Amino acid sequence: MSVDVVLPCLDEAEALPWVLERVPGRWRAIVVDNGSTDGSAALARRLGATVVHEPRRGFGAACHAGLLASDADFVCFCDCDASLDPGLLAGMLDIVADGAADLVLGRRRPTGRGAWPPHARAGNAALSRLVRRRTGLRLHDLGPMRVARREALLSLDLTDRRSGYPLQMVVRAADAGWRVREVDVPYRPRTGRSKVTGTWRGTWQAVRDMRRVLDESAPRGEATAPDVAVPAGVRAAQVAGGAEPTVAKAEQAVNHAAPVVGERA
Repeated sequence: MSVDVVLPCLDEAEALPWVLERVPGRWRAIVVDNGSTDGSAALARRLGATVVHEPRRGFGAACHAGLLASDADFVCFCDCDASLDPGLLAGMLDIVADGAADLVLGRRRPTGRGAWPPHARAGNAALSRLVRRRTGLRLHDLGPMRVARREALLSLDLTDRRSGYPLQMVVRAADAGWRVREVDVPYRPRTGRSKVTGTWRGTWQAVRDMRRVLDESAPRGEATAPDVAVPAGVRAAQVAGGAEPTVAKAEQAVNHAAPVVGERA
């Protein structure tokens, strides 16, 4: 089982050593440099990461460049600013690899002052409500930490190259019948200045990008739920519990105390 971790990067030299040190062993870190001027790309290469250059500015452009550069069975995404610990992706990967979900998202739980500015948290909450209205998924966060199978992600044919990319992934996955799960992850104050949610202007632009994604029409069925083998024990538990195909009921591998979320309303 091969795993790549896509790390979109714009001037994150200060955070890179901490982030790359926490990528699980034998996983490949793909740092996608999005026009850094602080030597991030050279530093990432010295620290052993694969570096991809994406000249088009935008979070989605960087994430998708990393996805296209991957050749692994599974692809993980994580911010490169030290606000999220890539080591936690291992537990999230287990949920997907075991067949209990097709897409696992990290629900950010702030651990310190300044980790999540009030305006950013308010915008995220509003978007979560819109996502529930659009897809039926009861999500609490649209955070950047996530895991899925690479070929399945490519089948979603994601087109947004700005701040709407993470949301488009969730919306198209829901439209395709994917089982989406959410697990708690600690959210630390980021290292350096935020390029998006650190300002009202950046937050507003992100909300505009995401609202445009929500206005998209549902696809005509080109993308489908990943065809994976589900362990017999998990399948039996789902059948016994009367779970629908889009609702994950298996035990969480990351935070056993957290409730199962991401179910249809």
